Amino acid sequence: MLTRKQLELLEFIQKRMNRDGVPPSFDEMKDALDLRSKSGIHRLITALEERGFIRRLAHRARAIEIVKLPDVLEKKLGAPSGFRPKVIEGDKVDPPRNAMTVEAVHALELPVMGRIAAGVPIEAISEVSHHVAVPGAMVSGRGEHYALEVKGDSMIEAGINDGDIVVIRETGTAENGDIVVALVDSHEATLKRFYRRNGMIALEAANPAYETRLLRDDQVKVQGRLVGLIRSY
Repeated sequence: MLTRKQLELLEFIQKRMNRDGVPPSFDEMKDALDLRSKSGIHRLITALEERGFIRRLAHRARAIEIVKLPDVLEKKLGAPSGFRPKVIEGDKVDPPRNAMTVEAVHALELPVMGRIAAGVPIEAISEVSHHVAVPGAMVSGRGEHYALEVKGDSMIEAGINDGDIVVIRETGTAENGDIVVALVDSHEATLKRFYRRNGMIALEAANPAYETRLLRDDQVKVQGRLVGLIRSY
C-alpha cells in the first residue's frame, strides 16, 4: 500500500517520462508535490524503490526506471496490465530481466545528425554521421524525427548524460519547460530547457554548475523537442 504522496510522485514521474522520455529532476518533483525541500523527495524515492516500484540506475545522476505501477495508476494512466518499462538494450551489460529490447518492438532507423552540446554550445549540426534503430512508439505522432549524440553534462539532473543518444521531433515551437534543440545566433546548437521570461528566451541547464543563458527572441531558433532517450551501459 502506497501513501498519497508516494502515489502522486510515481504518477508524476510516469507522466514526465511519457512526455519527455527522461525522468524529472528532484527540483521538479519537489515543486510538483509542493514540498519544501528535496529531502522529502529523497525519502519518497527511497520508499518507492524499497517497495519495488522504481529502480535507481547506478552511477547515473537522477536516472530512474519505473519497474511497475500499482493497479490504481495503471487504470488512471491507461497503462496495460502487467506494466513493464521499455528498456533499449545497451552493449556493455545484460539487460534487466523481462526488459523489452529493440527486437521486441517495431523499430525504425533514424539519422544521427552528429553531436549536440549539453554544456557549452557547439557549431550547428548539419551532417548525418550514422543511423540508429529506435522503437516505433518513440517516434509516433506528427513530424520528422532525428537523433543526436549528447556531449557534456549540463543536463544530468534531467537524466541526460554524456554519450546518450537523444531522439528529437522536428518543430519550430516550444512550451515552457520543454527540452529542446536550440540554434543560437544561427551557428551554435545546444540542448536545454526552454522558457520565455520577460520578453527574453531562457535556455536553462539541468546542472547547477551551468548558468542559464538569457537571449533575445531573434537569437534563438527552436529546431526540435526531445521525445526519447537511448543509453548504452
